[in-house]
Formats: sequence, structure tokens, C-alpha cells
Amino acid sequence: MSSDPWGRVDETGTVYVRTADGEKVVGSWQAGSPQEALAYFERKYEGLVVEIGLLERRVQTTDLSAKDAQTAIGHLREQIEAHHAVGDLDALRARLDKLTQTVDARREERKAQRARQSDEARQAKESLVTEAEELAQSEQWRVAGERLRALVDTWKGLPRLDRKSDDELWHRFSHARSAFSKRRKAHFAALDAQREEARKIKERLVAEAESLSDSTDWGVTAARYRELMSEWKAAGRAQREHEEDLWNRFRGAQDVFFGARSSVFAERDAEQVENLKLKEELAEEAERLLPITDLKAARAAFRSINERWEAIGHVPRDARPKVEGRMHAVERALQESEEAEWRRTNPEARARAEGLTGQLQAAVDKLRGQIDTARAAGNTAKADKLQQELDGRQALLDQALKGLQEFGG
Repeated sequence: MSSDPWGRVDETGTVYVRTADGEKVVGSWQAGSPQEALAYFERKYEGLVVEIGLLERRVQTTDLSAKDAQTAIGHLREQIEAHHAVGDLDALRARLDKLTQTVDARREERKAQRARQSDEARQAKESLVTEAEELAQSEQWRVAGERLRALVDTWKGLPRLDRKSDDELWHRFSHARSAFSKRRKAHFAALDAQREEARKIKERLVAEAESLSDSTDWGVTAARYRELMSEWKAAGRAQREHEEDLWNRFRGAQDVFFGARSSVFAERDAEQVENLKLKEELAEEAERLLPITDLKAARAAFRSINERWEAIGHVPRDARPKVEGRMHAVERALQESEEAEWRRTNPEARARAEGLTGQLQAAVDKLRGQIDTARAAGNTAKADKLQQELDGRQALLDQALKGLQEFGG
């Protein structure tokens, strides 16, 4: 018989292993010596040790699922319980028990982790749904559309929830996207309709602008072009493929008209500058008539100057007030001289002035006589009162005499 600390072989070739529950039959060995039998089954034991060690490392260092780990543990446990190896089988059982605890703990940890991930995923998806529903009401079509597409990518990267919750949240998310797409489609359909209407309006404006481009009715046509520009701006934008071409035609028609007008105005401006020089010379000639000493000669000279003035055409608008003002000043001086001459030579006015002067002189002479009488009678108070009245009449008389002198008498 042969034996070692963990097993033995009896006289019949039966191999036993020692366990805490007593000896267990390992197998029968007839092919060689008892030592060879023990060595064979000890190698079986070492094989189990290696497998358990590998499984322990897999559990510790890889993402081996708990289910696969338990299957592997069960397979090794069956081999140990079959007692087909010689060694410390109880120690292997203890290692498997410990490994089972580790796997169970790992399962609970992963279960808790999945629960946390699921909760985080739920919160993340609810947040995505809320944002999508807010974006569904936006009119920032490009920005909101890009953001919704980004939300879809984010959604795809999140773990799935339980089917009911995931379906409900996806339904809300999808509905928000559809609502936004529907509103955006309606908006751009309306925009297309507006742009088509703008195109029609601008086609009409272009046609009118082109028809006016050869007009020489400068003022009326320029005003109409300004109106057409206001109508153009109010019409809004046409489709991109039409807008630029329409604008080029519209602007081109304007350029033709205003180019022609500028050419004509340039010639007119040159002529008006020359007219201004001529009128300034006439204004200087008229100003040399002042001060007026010979009204008749001055009037004849001004009439000649004015006839030449009228024969000259327009001057630049900004220079007109100044040069015309110089002529008006000379004209006013002539009018004032004429009025003064009329007053001086008017017989009716002279007669009225003489009559008034005579009346005032008689009143002054009468008051002087009354004053002398009052003083002779010793009535000083009456004399003083009459003197005050005399002073007032004398002042009127002096003024009337001065006016009479203007009539040359």
C-alpha cells in the first residue's frame, strides 16, 4: 500500500483522497505502481488548482459576467465533488466559496450600477425630451434644427430603459421633432409663397424701371424711381436664384436714367455757373446807383440793368438767394426814393400840411394873447395852465412845420 498526506492506494489498487468528511474513493489504478497512481491523481488536483486560479483572475481583472462566472464555478465544483483528484479538495471548495461570494458581490454591485445608469439614462432622456419639446416651439429654424439632430445622436448613445418607459419617452421626443418639422415646413412654404409674390412684384417694378430709363422728364421720372425703390424694399426678397438678376436689371435701368440726367445736369450746371457770373456783374452795376441822387436817371439805369438780368438764364440754386438779394436791395432803395418824392410833390398832402400848420399857428397866437391877459390881471395860476397848453401846441406846430419843409416849402 502507498500513501501521502492527502491520499492513499490500497492493496486492490483503489485510490482514496482524504477530506474533512473522511476518505473518498478517487478511482482504481491497475496499470502501474501505487506511487504512479497517486502522482496521476495529484496532477489532476494541480490541474484544478490552475483552473481555479485562472477563473479567480478572470473574475478580478475582466468583465466576465456573473452568469458565466457561476457556470464556470459550478463546473469546477462538480469536478471537485466527483473526487477524481488527490489533494486538499476542501481548500479548493473554500476558494470556490470565496469566489462565489466575490461574484455575488460583483453581481449586486453591477446591479446597483445598472440601476444608477438606468436612473441617469432616464433623467438624461427626460431632459432631452423637455429640451426637444421647448425647441418644437422655436422659430430659430436652423439653430433649433441642428440642435434637435444633435439630441437624436445623444439619445442613441444612451442605454435603453425598460421597454414601457423607453417607448413613452421616445414617443414624446419623436412627437416634438415632428411638430417642429411640421412648423418649419409650413413656415418655409409660406416663405416660398411670399418670395414668389415678391418675385412677381419685382418683375413688374423692373419692367416699369426699364421703360422709364430713356425718359427726359427728369423731375417726375426721378421721383417715380424713388417711389419704385420704396416699393422694391417693401416687397421683400424673392427667391435667391431670381433676386440678384432682378436687382441687377432694376439697378441697371436706374443707372441708365440717372447717368443721362447727370450728363444733362452737368451741362446745365456749367451754363448756370456762367449765368451767375453775369448776374453778379449786373448786381454790382446796380449797386453803383446807390446812394440815389437823381431818381429819374437811377430808375432808367435800373430798368436797363433789370432787362439784361431777365435775359440771363438760371443760376445755381444755392447761389440764387444771395445774388437776387443784392438786386432786391437796390430795387427797395429806388422804391423808397420814389415814395419820398411822391410825398414831397403830392399837392393834396401839401395842402393838408399847410392847413394843419395854419390852424396850429393860430391856436399858438391865441394862447399867447390869453397868457398875456392873465398875467396882466395877476392871475398867475391861469397863466401857468395856459402856458402848459401852449407848450403842447407849440410842439405840434414845430413837427408840422418840419413836415411842410419836406414838400419844399
